[in-house]
Amino acid sequence: MGAGEKVRVDVLGPLRLSVDDRPVAVRGPKRRVALAVLALAGGRTVTVDRLVDTLWPDDPPETARATVHSHVSRLRADLGPAASRLRTDEGGYRLALDDDGLDLAAARGLRDRARALDPRAAAATLRAARALWRGPALADLADVPGLRADADGARELWRDVTDRLVDALLADGAADEALPPAADAVTDDPWREPAVLRLVRAQAATGQAPRALATARDFRRRLADEAGLDPSPALAELERAVAAGALGPSPTRAPVPVAEPVTGLHGRADELASTDRLLRAERLVTVVGPGGVGKTSLARALARRHEDATTVLLAPLTDAGALPHALADAVGLRAITGDVLTACLDVLAGAPRLLVLDNGEHLLDAVRDLVATVLARVPEVTVLLTSREPLGLPEESVVRLPPLRVPAPAQRAGTDVPAVAVFVDRASRVRPDRALDDEDLAHVGDIVRRLDGLPLAIELAAGRLSTFAPAALAARLDRSLDLLGSRGLHVRHRTLRATVAWSYDLLTDAEQRLFRHLAVFADGVDLTAVEAVAADLGPGADAADSGDLLARLVDASMLDADRGAGRTRYRMLETLRAFGHDRLVDAGELDAAEARLVAWAVALAVWVADTAYSPDEVTADAVLRREQGTLRAAFRLARRRDDLDAAVTVSTVLAEHAYWRDLDEIRGWATELLDDPALAGHPGRAAVHGAASLDAYIRGDAPRAERLARAGLEHAPPDGVHRGRQLCLSGLAQAELTRGAWADAAAHDRAALDAVDGPASEPTVAALATLYGGDPDGARALAALIPADDVPTLVGLAAYVHGEIANVVGETDVAEERYGTAIARAREVGSSFLEAIAGVGLASLLSRAGRSTDALAGYRDVVDHWAAGGNWGHLWVTLRNLGDLLRELGDAATADLLDAAADRAPDAPDDPAHPGRLPREQAPDRHRALALARDAIARHLGEVPDSA
Repeated sequence: MGAGEKVRVDVLGPLRLSVDDRPVAVRGPKRRVALAVLALAGGRTVTVDRLVDTLWPDDPPETARATVHSHVSRLRADLGPAASRLRTDEGGYRLALDDDGLDLAAARGLRDRARALDPRAAAATLRAARALWRGPALADLADVPGLRADADGARELWRDVTDRLVDALLADGAADEALPPAADAVTDDPWREPAVLRLVRAQAATGQAPRALATARDFRRRLADEAGLDPSPALAELERAVAAGALGPSPTRAPVPVAEPVTGLHGRADELASTDRLLRAERLVTVVGPGGVGKTSLARALARRHEDATTVLLAPLTDAGALPHALADAVGLRAITGDVLTACLDVLAGAPRLLVLDNGEHLLDAVRDLVATVLARVPEVTVLLTSREPLGLPEESVVRLPPLRVPAPAQRAGTDVPAVAVFVDRASRVRPDRALDDEDLAHVGDIVRRLDGLPLAIELAAGRLSTFAPAALAARLDRSLDLLGSRGLHVRHRTLRATVAWSYDLLTDAEQRLFRHLAVFADGVDLTAVEAVAADLGPGADAADSGDLLARLVDASMLDADRGAGRTRYRMLETLRAFGHDRLVDAGELDAAEARLVAWAVALAVWVADTAYSPDEVTADAVLRREQGTLRAAFRLARRRDDLDAAVTVSTVLAEHAYWRDLDEIRGWATELLDDPALAGHPGRAAVHGAASLDAYIRGDAPRAERLARAGLEHAPPDGVHRGRQLCLSGLAQAELTRGAWADAAAHDRAALDAVDGPASEPTVAALATLYGGDPDGARALAALIPADDVPTLVGLAAYVHGEIANVVGETDVAEERYGTAIARAREVGSSFLEAIAGVGLASLLSRAGRSTDALAGYRDVVDHWAAGGNWGHLWVTLRNLGDLLRELGDAATADLLDAAADRAPDAPDDPAHPGRLPREQAPDRHRALALARDAIARHLGEVPDSA
């Protein structure tokens, strides 16, 4: 009877317990801590050791475990008629709460539900979530170290709920209602720029433009005075939009734009409108023009007008082979077991959308082939391309983007002239302390005329106002334009080249040298890479001066500082990068710069590999994902330079970490190297075969994985520590596990452990093979050898193996807890493959245990997680297993459709256990299959009527 009593624990404020809506006093700080830990565990078992560590973080007494049992006993007394909800499990305790039994979980659920609602309904839902807070989370237990992370997580959730509420209210035209929560968010953290931006928008939308500008100005001043930092460009863009009246109050309750303001489009209203009309009537529109004319800015503005836009940035790509992978990233595909392009086209076919391909001239042939394929096979997609020349396809409509309008020689140069407006806009950022008077504007008019109205050239020229007054700038520009350029080039190309050369010539020798050597980094650099390049360049550009050099390059608009994701990255416009490349050639330094980039990539790959199997794995994961584009460029460069040593190192040291993270492009580099004739005599041959074996295995080709692994072992020593031998034995063991050769898989994986010096995933496969071969005790012994060492992936992997063991021997609660641990640790560091197998294992466990409600909820979490991350390879496995449960629930029709959809999908692994029951023509596409799965889960959970 007790389990039916209503129990609620509130942590969003001081800890509070109620039973059947009656408050219950929980006395004693340690008993309150124990209740908080049990409630926050979300129904999972909390071990006695965990409770001991939380209650006595420094020096637990000898009686600690007995005291924990006493506190739990008293908590049961506090629960009264609901005492049976506090259950004793093997090794710990579990508090079973209903879905609404924890206010933190309820707030999170309301936040998630609001994502699918229109702005007005979302605002109501988010208000309800925000109302659950009674103060800081766990306010009376704030000093308990073991609860600090939960309190911090609740504070982040409050910020997210508040931010989403402000956005929803602004979108619904209720700016006056958005003001209080926006102000609350800034009060909570005055340093958080997104909160300040929302408050500025809310103030502007309620007719308080002066106050909004004062808020922005105060934040900028505080950031500079107290932290020595500059805000992101978004603040300046928002200030300009407010000053221009673009975010003023609406007369009706209509949606208010909450996206970042668009800048750099002075004088482009006609081109914006006409191109948008073309996009709504034609399948392919190409915006062409010289470098720096503003093609990318126009494309970004157009993409903002289309909610279904998907943008692929082509400038960082240096090889046509990377194009399908860039498209996969853009459409959200993370795990692909078949042909990459085919999988991308399958995703694009799900719904109408605008596909934006930006800066395609350097890969024109490959882009032409890609666009032709998209147009032929995906009729729902419209393509917008920016390029310096058109593709020449019959379906193509070309928009030639002209330079900005400039003032006539006798015309007053005011900001109503687009070219002048761009110059003044940039000047206000370079010299905010100096307003341009009429005499200055006359010189500005002369400058922009001589630059033919090219936005990039104007930006570069205005960037020099930090050094020159407009009059001196005009005079110096005149002389530079007389000297620079080639009469054989189109006038606009000639002018841009002259302007870039002129800005380059104004740099010091050290600044020039650093600029051109950074030009080989295709996808930008962070400060660490800049310092490494500067140190290698030697006197005049050493690491001690690199910060100053970097700042001057940013000030001169030769580099752009991208401050997204909390870390500044320095990028070079493609035109400037091409110019820097030419200067490297002229200086005879191209070979040295390219060699340095390749060496940097090798060192970075080795660092990532070493750090990813350490407690600092989360940092390694972030670096690997951030630098993937530049690693790609360096790998391609190593291939072109015939630097097989570098290519082998990068591809093999990253193989395991790409495996866990479903980074299929990196994982495939070793497979590509198999075709290199020079590999025959290379000492890394075995490692390449081993890494390629892992790639084949994860792509679903276990027989090829086994062949590659055995071939690689022929070139590895028979024993001892050896990277190639380890990879080959690991790949061989996984292939053998797939075909049920338990003893061989265990033996080879155990041998792989002997071949590695340091943390590794072995002997995971040996433990699983031993378990599946019928020896759980032997599996436990092998699992104990997994060298977790607080490495999140390895800790999660060990938990997953123990979950599988517990599952097999019928310890359902233990298995559930271990699967949960594996999922949590995998999510910390993006180990999506581990998360997938653990998530599916958990849901399948619940299904077999007869807990169909919990299993359905588990499947929903796994399905939503993989759908959000675009991991369709793992999602298909989940949908097939979900189908098994649906058949048990009498829903064979939906199960058959899910199996048929997986059979049709090019990125779904083959699964003989799920034979197709429907012909291919009856198979739904992936989007319909996903909708069917979600509808079936909701229906069987009783959330929608069967007739819906």
